[in-house]
Amino acid sequence: MDYHIYHMFPKLLNLYGDHGNIITLEYYASQLGLNPILHEIDDVNNIDWDNVDFMLIGGGSDREQALVTEQLGLIKDKIKEEMEKGLPILAVCGGYQFLGNYYQATNGEKLAGLGILDFYTVGQTQKRMIGNALVQTQDFGELIGFVNHAGETFHDLSPLGEATSGYGNNLTSSIEGIYYKNMIGTYLHGPLLPKNPQLTLFFIKTFMKRKGLPYDDSLIDLSFENKAREMMKQRILDNSVNKDDFY
Repeated sequence: MDYHIYHMFPKLLNLYGDHGNIITLEYYASQLGLNPILHEIDDVNNIDWDNVDFMLIGGGSDREQALVTEQLGLIKDKIKEEMEKGLPILAVCGGYQFLGNYYQATNGEKLAGLGILDFYTVGQTQKRMIGNALVQTQDFGELIGFVNHAGETFHDLSPLGEATSGYGNNLTSSIEGIYYKNMIGTYLHGPLLPKNPQLTLFFIKTFMKRKGLPYDDSLIDLSFENKAREMMKQRILDNSVNKDDFY
């Protein structure tokens, strides 16, 4: 079966190798017998909503995010509708911030977000949150990633997890990301999916469940990936630094 992957504005929102998430998703989908079809969207009029099986909204600089906001604003109601119906979505860093009510710049100016979910982000100059991170989650086990953001995000929604090493959503809390329906918003770059196959498989499993297809992840041998994850985790723990060392 065809598996339609929509990568939103890949030329502008690919700040930390977000295309690596797409490559990983395509690989595992193929291993599970699916036919991945990639749609790189630079114009929201080119979206066939009947064939959106997964959506990636990646990260970008403030300038790039501003360029994309107007386009995404044209389809915010449709994104909300599909999200509520369970569309698997991965929103990373800037893509995560897009979904909230606003981003307040360091000069106090509020830049409107899509308002799809009730949260906000405030830019600050006190300290940049940067470095490797380990995030413990209830649904996906331990996630490994890299964060690099100055915006502090605040919300009362269900988080993706809790940062046990590195930074979460803001400087005062270890809570990281948002997990809503089948949408995951996160500051974890890296890219995220190659480092966390369990998350990749969650997105594919969700698609197959929505289509009524049988899912069997025993078809995939994750022994190499799991060894790499353990090695990476140990390096993060061995080289852990005080958060106050980051500026």
